[in-house]
Amino acid sequence: MSTIIRRPAQTSQFPSLFADFDPFRAMEGLFRYNPTAEASLRTVEFSPNFDVKETKDAFLFKADLPGVKESELDISHTGNRLTVSGKREAEERKEGENYYMVERSFGGFQRTFTLPESADIDRIKAELTSGVLSISIPKRIASQPRKIAVSVGEGKKE
Repeated sequence: MSTIIRRPAQTSQFPSLFADFDPFRAMEGLFRYNPTAEASLRTVEFSPNFDVKETKDAFLFKADLPGVKESELDISHTGNRLTVSGKREAEERKEGENYYMVERSFGGFQRTFTLPESADIDRIKAELTSGVLSISIPKRIASQPRKIAVSVGEGKKE
């Protein structure tokens, strides 16, 4: 029995070689490529992406960390630098199992962020819920914007 492979219809006699080329994905793949792995089972290093946003009251960090245990996660700060590190263990491979594709990544990671002076590093809170890490760093009260009242005075007479 043969396998049916569906190919997209070509609109041109000479299709562009770079029609679906994404330079950012190519660079990511290039720098995570492991040339020493067995050809059919090459893996990439685990490096979670973070969302970082600033609100009126805090700096918020979020990262998807599926499979990372709380005991294998370390969050620390030194001065104004926040470091998040951890690891995701590879699943055990048993003899006799045939893998046709291995795309999930495993291993250790470390990310470091430089925090602004307005961050109150003494009140950092971190939570790992359903594989999503959330870190909240409140802003110092003195650095939060406040409205200054303007009074109406009588003009100076000369």
